[in-house]
Amino acid sequence: MNQVNNSSEDQLRAEVAELRRQLEEQKKHAAGGPSMGTLVLILLLLAGLGVAGYFLGYAPRVHREQVLAAESRAGGEAQPVVNVELVERAGIQTSLVLPGNLQAVTEAPVLARSTGYIKKRYVDIGDRVKAGQVLADIEAPELGQQINQATAAVDQAQQQVQQAEAALVQGKANLNLARVSRDRYDTLAKQGVVSRQEQDQYQAQYEAQQANVQALEKAIGAAKSNVGAGEANLARLNDVLTYQTVRAPFAGVITVRNIDTGALVNEGSTLLFRIAQTGQLRLYLNVPQSEADSIRPGMKAVLIVPDLAGRKFEGKVARTANALDPASRTLLVEVQVTNGAGILMPGMYTQVDLAVPRKNPPLLIPADTLVVRADGPQVAVVNAEGTVHYARVQLGRDLGDRLEALGGVQEGDRLAVNPSDAVREGARVKAIQSQKKK
Repeated sequence: MNQVNNSSEDQLRAEVAELRRQLEEQKKHAAGGPSMGTLVLILLLLAGLGVAGYFLGYAPRVHREQVLAAESRAGGEAQPVVNVELVERAGIQTSLVLPGNLQAVTEAPVLARSTGYIKKRYVDIGDRVKAGQVLADIEAPELGQQINQATAAVDQAQQQVQQAEAALVQGKANLNLARVSRDRYDTLAKQGVVSRQEQDQYQAQYEAQQANVQALEKAIGAAKSNVGAGEANLARLNDVLTYQTVRAPFAGVITVRNIDTGALVNEGSTLLFRIAQTGQLRLYLNVPQSEADSIRPGMKAVLIVPDLAGRKFEGKVARTANALDPASRTLLVEVQVTNGAGILMPGMYTQVDLAVPRKNPPLLIPADTLVVRADGPQVAVVNAEGTVHYARVQLGRDLGDRLEALGGVQEGDRLAVNPSDAVREGARVKAIQSQKKK
């Protein structure tokens, strides 16, 4: 319409310009000025141009303003349109994601069992070793002297045993002689040849020899015990001598190396190496009390390492503590994962996803339906008639785009998504199912 009005006005302006041009030409050819008819014609054309401008410009504008005002009043009287989503029940299984640190299932420090200097080191960190493989050699010259001393002590004890055995033989011979003398004097005393005093004297000598033989037998036992003690000490020193060769207790990877060639090490206190088996890793989780009764050994676990994007590793729950920590109210759970490819390393941070079954799944509400006010979190519930009622809700866990509702709503309730100021308590709205859920 505006284009038509503009073209009409342009046409009138063109006609007026043409008349003015004709008048100018008449002025040039006529000395006496324009005629009365020409002036009347010009005035009529100017009046027509003004009337046309009114009807073609002002009148349509007034009409448009009236139409917009009517539409505005109609829009104010219409019900607001809101998107709604339904309150749903969570599934019978939920995903419980907990953090943890990977550890080697078997890891042990290798300490020095012999005092001395490191003669040679054969491995370093990162080296894979086999069970019994030589890791280092320790040199201790004084240990050889101790072995020689212990060997001499054993020989000396054995000589003492031999001396005790010889003394026992002599004692037994003296015992036989004393017995023969006693028997002889006993016969003579009965015949009255010798006195009773002489008979008692030889009887006492016989008994003394018996006691001497018993003492010599005990001495042999003590000497043999000394030999055993000396041999045990010698065996200990020989074992210590074997400890000068440090060997791997099991197959694994060297993760720590604290010594180098020439370093002084002390028996039982110097850490030489730390070795770990990385083919099987484990980690410990602290499961909240609310989910503790759902964790069972053998349950599947999925490990996600943030640094290894897109990679997931399957593990399983190996064991649980079967008791809650009274300080944190959590259950200690051990998860094991196979690391045959060697991608995972001890000490890595990882997240463990457990598919935990639920006996009573909670209700879930969309996160964009929550309204936080001074009197607590609320949601706008739209009933079947389209009336809005704000209900307070008790929230559980935050699942990102969904929130657990522990109270305040029921399954199937329609909740307004991102309610505006027009969605007030008791207002009537037109509810449309959100396109998020099909």
